[in-house]
Amino acid sequence: MERKTFSFLLLLLLVLASDVAVERGEAKTCSTKNEEWAGRCIDYDGTCQKWCRNGGYQGGWCRGPRSCYCLFNC
Repeated sequence: MERKTFSFLLLLLLVLASDVAVERGEAKTCSTKNEEWAGRCIDYDGTCQKWCRNGGYQGGWCRGPRSCYCLFNC
């Protein structure tokens, strides 16, 4: 009985240690100014976001009336 308890505790310790060893985190999100953007940039119409997604980025947002910034994992 004592051997089974020891084996169980050792197995539990290994499982917990492996769970702690796995690094958990999210990718950092960076932004870059879309130099091809021309015209007004208004967040509520979603044009900047669509433009960035079509360019291969995750999304986009307006910073000021004429600046569109695209988001990507860095």
